[in-house]
Amino acid sequence: MTDLTRLDAAHAAMEAAPEDATVRLRFYEWLAAGELYLLLKSEADGDRIDPEVFELPEHSVVLVFDREDRLAAFAGGPAPYAALTGRVIARLLAGQGVGLGINLDVAPSSILIAPEAVDWLAGTLGQEPSEIEARPEKFTAPRGLPEDFLLALDGRLAAMEGLARWAYLVGVTYEGGARGHMLGFVDAMPGAEAALARGVSEVLVFSGLEAAALDVAFLSADDPVAARLAVAGLRFDLPQPTAPARRIASGQTAAPEVTGARSIADAAVHQIEERLARLAAADVFGDHLRGGGGAGLGRDMRRYRHAGVRPVGVVGG
Repeated sequence: MTDLTRLDAAHAAMEAAPEDATVRLRFYEWLAAGELYLLLKSEADGDRIDPEVFELPEHSVVLVFDREDRLAAFAGGPAPYAALTGRVIARLLAGQGVGLGINLDVAPSSILIAPEAVDWLAGTLGQEPSEIEARPEKFTAPRGLPEDFLLALDGRLAAMEGLARWAYLVGVTYEGGARGHMLGFVDAMPGAEAALARGVSEVLVFSGLEAAALDVAFLSADDPVAARLAVAGLRFDLPQPTAPARRIASGQTAAPEVTGARSIADAAVHQIEERLARLAAADVFGDHLRGGGGAGLGRDMRRYRHAGVRPVGVVGG
């Protein structure tokens, strides 16, 4: 279990620069985007799940891990779980006064997230991209975007396996003179448009950029506009699956079958509670809301214009 994950790397960067709001935001971005394994009391019954909830002195907490083997190591053996994105888990916990224990005691990214932080995350992720029609007239090379943002965008697209073939980032001038940047996805998988737009929107939200905007368009490879984007744009290749992916309508990963999994015995639950009590004092992470911002997360995220311009039938000038 020595291989580091994206969440480990994001946590290490945050620990190394505790006053850097952008780095801390990036940790939350990966927490929201990644698949997490939520510890359950018993195996999932269809789409119904019953998380194992642990009581701490300050609040309750559920446990998630970013790898199956980490969950098994913490639980001391096979245990039932549901595989969901952090985005979905935050939405399930919002408003319930329940915190999130992440990779506790089994990885360098071991941390406890306070209920207030979970609520903030759910609220931030609840802002859906808007959809409008617009007519681009001119495409140019992208300019003026921070390198950190480009790296974050590249990382997010690399995690969107099979949702599109590739994407081009360009500068764009619209009919009427408005200028901005556009990310054009080529040959998006049918039904994946919303997930792609939401993913780009989240990169913006967690970038820390003021008044950032990035428009999103969807094109087929044989569209003449795609050829124009290829000439002017910065290309991002999305990884392609080696086998058909299992998907459900919401974009969540269905809770896998756990061979031999069973509810954790009462004695094991008691041992876990004792371990949580020891971890709580050192690992609580909730200061992002302190003093209207603390490390910068208390700002009103709604002032950002999210990605979501989806030119329907893009027309070149």
